[in-house]
Amino acid sequence: MNTPFDPETPRRPGLFSRLRASFLTGLVVIAPVGLTIWLIWTVIGWVDGFVWPLVPTAWQPDSIVNYWLGNARFVVEGGQTIRNPDWIHVNVRGVGVIVFLLFTIFIGWVAKGYLGRSFIRWAESLVERTPVVRSIYSGIKQISETVFAQSERSFEKACLIEYPRKGIWAIGFISTTAKGEVSERAGNTGALLSIFVPTTPNPTSGFLLFFPAEDVMELDMSVEDAAKLVISAGLVYPNGKNPAEPPET
Repeated sequence: MNTPFDPETPRRPGLFSRLRASFLTGLVVIAPVGLTIWLIWTVIGWVDGFVWPLVPTAWQPDSIVNYWLGNARFVVEGGQTIRNPDWIHVNVRGVGVIVFLLFTIFIGWVAKGYLGRSFIRWAESLVERTPVVRSIYSGIKQISETVFAQSERSFEKACLIEYPRKGIWAIGFISTTAKGEVSERAGNTGALLSIFVPTTPNPTSGFLLFFPAEDVMELDMSVEDAAKLVISAGLVYPNGKNPAEPPET
């Protein structure tokens, strides 16, 4: 016989609760895929919209298709020149991206040659003599070289530092060992490391700090995993199944 003190039998979730749980589960599955596709589709459309106005009309897909079919863009009707109503409009998204990639590869190939390097040096010498343009150009060039250039200039390791005060830890990225005037004026007897501390959720902005090497705690996780941790505001750890364990390999 049941008494008022007997534990209650757990109730089964109702229909609405089960539907809500299924909806949230489906949303977790669909949202990353949908947002990724939408973002890629939007970027492709933006590149196409930027590239196609620069491509000669005769080389665009609709002109090529109509040329093969023998359609003229304009026809004479009733003594007036009008647009051909049978003109076929072709909008193939992504072709502009291919054109942009091929053009960029061609420019890079030319820039590696002797004539390309000579032309770039001549153009940069002109830019250096232009007061406002040289500041804009040099800044954009430094950013481009840092982000896109295939060189050894990249973050070496992820680390933990006590910032902005003792007892509070922040994730940073070790870039280089400080050199020159910065290292000399700091008066540090040991190595001084350049640490980039990113902001959340936008890791492209942050702070450049210089720490003594002994105050920097290197992490085993990769730079990519540390970046994910920063972007997700601490929600995505390298080992999602058990964050207490080392990163999965």
